[in-house]
Amino acid sequence: MVYVSRLEHFNAAHKLHNPNWSLAKNKEVFGPCANTNWHGHNYELIVTVKGKPDPETGFVIDLKKLSTLIREHIIKKVDHKNLNLDVAFMEGKLASTENLVMEFWNILQPQIPRISSAQLHSLKLYETPRNFVEYFGE
Repeated sequence: MVYVSRLEHFNAAHKLHNPNWSLAKNKEVFGPCANTNWHGHNYELIVTVKGKPDPETGFVIDLKKLSTLIREHIIKKVDHKNLNLDVAFMEGKLASTENLVMEFWNILQPQIPRISSAQLHSLKLYETPRNFVEYFGE
């Protein structure tokens, strides 16, 4: 099995806020991430697929096609957006990196077979250079 990854980038604003909690409780749990006026991140998304190289091309997946797929189905929907207000698939969800990466999986997983026999293996989403989540579709 060969694992192939593609890195994409986007910028987005959000705030962490549980509407069932008081402002004080939100600030206690989420700190400055609960800022009323939002805050932003320079996100890095790594999409990893797995499979066997095609004997005719040597590719597990055509990375140009994978990049186009990610940009069309994810990046266009989140780049320079407010995750809490502007992104339909995040409506009604806390805009945490954990929830965001699971939504990305739900979007990408059925799309990969349209361009390759590879399977989606994992998504890694960096919120900052030191904070990231990794998801395997479990």
